Amino acid sequence: MSASTFTPEEVARFLASNPDFFQEHADVFSELRVPHPHETRAISLGERQILTLRAKTKDLEWRLSGLINNASGNEKISRTLTDWCCQMLAEPQADHLPQLIVSHLSSLFELPNTVLKVWGLAQCTNEQFTDGTTEEVKQYAHSLTAPYCGPVSDQPVLSWLNEPAQSLAVVPMKDTSGVFGLLVLASQDKERFQADMGTAFLEILGSLASAALSRLK
Repeated sequence: MSASTFTPEEVARFLASNPDFFQEHADVFSELRVPHPHETRAISLGERQILTLRAKTKDLEWRLSGLINNASGNEKISRTLTDWCCQMLAEPQADHLPQLIVSHLSSLFELPNTVLKVWGLAQCTNEQFTDGTTEEVKQYAHSLTAPYCGPVSDQPVLSWLNEPAQSLAVVPMKDTSGVFGLLVLASQDKERFQADMGTAFLEILGSLASAALSRLK
């Protein structure tokens, strides 16, 4: 049987089922030459394997670097969020909470275009946080089963913004009695908030802010 009768698949199966082949025929292993993956010259099987291992190592290093960066970013957010909660808990005057929430979240997300509007809170008399809460807004708020995250469309909260936005997150403020406000984080960057982003972190922000604002009822 000539070598030409063997298909590449058959050769591959033979080598896979005979792992001792190159050990028993070391001279064949040392003499075989294969194409270099990035150059026109040929190299030995040993060199080719080393190049493959180097490429895999480099890929793993990039992945590890990404995990470290993500962990560092998450730790920073966690610390900032903890500080924010502590300041809300330590605030002696409940009517200062809306401004505290807005200013600190604006700093946390580096988004100056952050707005909070509430209704039904007897102790919140600052018009900055109550104006513009129309029936249309309330209906929109009650329709949100989770925070909205994505591009700007025809949301009724757009009139609250100080400047135009390309994307935004809208987080409902709610407790056991229902929705009583909306927190809006808006950005001029259309990629900042995208529809396929997870909303778990926004839900945590909403729960914490809602709990703090309940002091105003």
